[in-house]
Amino acid sequence: MGLSNTLYNTIFKRTSTYTLAMVTGAFLFERTFDLGTEVLFERLNEGKLWKHIKNNYEQ
Repeated sequence: MGLSNTLYNTIFKRTSTYTLAMVTGAFLFERTFDLGTEVLFERLNEGKLWKHIKNNYEQ
């Protein structure tokens, strides 16, 4: 019960800290998901993107 009491007293007891935790969590999730999908997209399309093949077409 120590962890749940500590979590309740630090985050969930006040509406302002709960809201701040939710906004911070949403921001961090969005950034992590965006970076992860960008890496996955570039890995799946290796050699097909303009930045990978532009030296073939530049003078």
